[in-house]
Amino acid sequence: HFVSGLEFDLATNLVGQPLVRQQVMKGLREFLENPNPVKPLVMSFHGSTGTGKTYVSSMLIRYLFQRGLQSPYVHHFSPIVHFPHAELIEQYKESLKRWIQGNLTNCGRSAFLFDEMDKMHPGLIDVIIPFLGPSWVVYGTNYRKAIFIFISNAGGEQINNVTLALWHARKDREEISLQDLEPAISKAVFENPQSGFWKSGIINEHLIDFVVPFLPLKHHHVKQCVISELVQQGLEVRPSVVQEVADSIPYFPEEEKLFSSTGCKTVASRISFFF
Repeated sequence: HFVSGLEFDLATNLVGQPLVRQQVMKGLREFLENPNPVKPLVMSFHGSTGTGKTYVSSMLIRYLFQRGLQSPYVHHFSPIVHFPHAELIEQYKESLKRWIQGNLTNCGRSAFLFDEMDKMHPGLIDVIIPFLGPSWVVYGTNYRKAIFIFISNAGGEQINNVTLALWHARKDREEISLQDLEPAISKAVFENPQSGFWKSGIINEHLIDFVVPFLPLKHHHVKQCVISELVQQGLEVRPSVVQEVADSIPYFPEEEKLFSSTGCKTVASRISFFF
């Protein structure tokens, strides 16, 4: 069963994100085991750069669809590519709505990924509200088996601050709960006029089923990323190289240097310096 495959893959390859694993598996399990879901599965991923948001969403898609991100049933939107001009927002709304409607008519089990929600023009995303809720038939389509994933850096800073505060309070990341982070994420994402979710009905109508917080990564997590990147590139795993690559990345806060400022984002490009 692919759910256990995904669970194993997350456990083995996703570094330092206990909450993500727990939330994503819970969401998918409940959703896929239900032959008649009441509404589509809607997840929102939050966290700063390089903490694994895109990685996890593409891993999910790989398990759910035979051709992964290349599947004709997987649709990927990026505001910078697809909705660049604020003055064309009405046009974008129309085409986004039509696109989703058309694809759900085609295949109810479709996935829609919205990247960089923090760069999305406020108001645009609300055209998809009818597709996210529990109403039975929208535009004559049964669309309740679809999966929507929103990805955003918004809330990353707040997640980092809470994680840091808890670290000071001697609370390990395995002990951090969703309750610890949710208020901070809500404030940053849903109450921020710059955010794509600003005053969005998606929030007011509680259409997001799972808020998934990605925590900042520590030095030993970055080392794990370096090791798996070396293995993937078929390079020798030398402890000295692992250490040097991990050390070459900036860490914050200034005094303690606890968390990587770029997560594991720049690991792959830094490795090339050593070979």
